[in-house]
Amino acid sequence: MKNKVFNYIVGKIAGGEKLHFTLIDPDKVSRLDELEKLMDIASSAGTDAFLIGGSTSVTPEEAGATAEVLKKSGLPVVVFPGNLNCLTPKADAVLFMVLMNTMEPYYLMQVQVLAAPLIRKYGLETIPTGYIVFNTDTAVGHIGRVYSIPYSKPELVLAYALAAEMMGFKLLYLEAGSGAQSHIPPAFPGIVKKHTELITMVGGGIRSPDAALELIRAGADIIVTGTIMEKDPERGVNIIKTIKKYRG
Repeated sequence: MKNKVFNYIVGKIAGGEKLHFTLIDPDKVSRLDELEKLMDIASSAGTDAFLIGGSTSVTPEEAGATAEVLKKSGLPVVVFPGNLNCLTPKADAVLFMVLMNTMEPYYLMQVQVLAAPLIRKYGLETIPTGYIVFNTDTAVGHIGRVYSIPYSKPELVLAYALAAEMMGFKLLYLEAGSGAQSHIPPAFPGIVKKHTELITMVGGGIRSPDAALELIRAGADIIVTGTIMEKDPERGVNIIKTIKKYRG
């Protein structure tokens, strides 16, 4: 079915749900039995999908092996590509992204052009995604050469969101960055949700159920956690359960 994963996401949101995606960095999960255990914990808690991605050092073989394990959960497996090396035909879909606040031309259009024939050959569903990274002191901020957006300027986030919507993106991913010291301000997903029809995804620095709850109350449709699930699975489970209980 065309757009199967995207329709799955839209259907859940239309039904009043807030979603949680578990981000897996293949480079940080060295053994497949550890990955399977993490998958079981997250899926049992209620996560809605798995993202596969990493800013550095992920090989196509690692991405493929990770996708194979995660698909045993029966949940969608979506590539969240740091680069071409993360692409694998064993996933269900890919966030076809533009890093909107980068100073590096490669991430504005060159990598998308290189990726497109591979994605077509692999038969992956594409989800057009605008991507904004807020912290330069994270791996993705450094690798992506991002032009930081002040936390005191939600109107700038709205300008990016409006541009993303006008360019035909379906999803906007607002990320503090993996391992960030704090999550982005709730005003950011709030202003996007108020003024656009974009599905709004928020990740990075979300370490507690209260933080997740604050962001979804503000307007986030999807919360992404990764590091917390690796380092403190019990807290990660509490975050997922809090999100899945929420009804606005």
